[in-house]
Amino acid sequence: MTKIFNPPSVRRPFGNYNHGLMVPPGASLLVTSGQLGIGLDDSVPKGVTAQAELCFEAIKAILEDADMSFADVIRISGFLTQREDFPAYMAVRDRYTADPKPTSTLIIVSGFTRAEFLVEVEVTAAKVF
Repeated sequence: MTKIFNPPSVRRPFGNYNHGLMVPPGASLLVTSGQLGIGLDDSVPKGVTAQAELCFEAIKAILEDADMSFADVIRISGFLTQREDFPAYMAVRDRYTADPKPTSTLIIVSGFTRAEFLVEVEVTAAKVF
């Protein structure tokens, strides 16, 4: 069972995440590359919500391919180009996360490989099989 760490000496998390998680011995780790908001047909939606949904759907497919789910995700790293997109990104992220809530980092970046990309998301998952 994953152990959660939110010590009382550290400010409570700002949102739906935990400060630390410890996975049990023998857990298999899955680390994804950053997923961008791009469809199979190479289309890129204009808004951050639609792009974030594509990111999380891609991650969902990777997790399923590894016989895992969002319940196995222990860390999410999100990258946005616009600070004002934070609430929309978080709304999508929170729809996909499961308990125990993963650890989480969000960074505002100056851009990605293509100007139309607004968000990129990567995860680490752990599961005992």
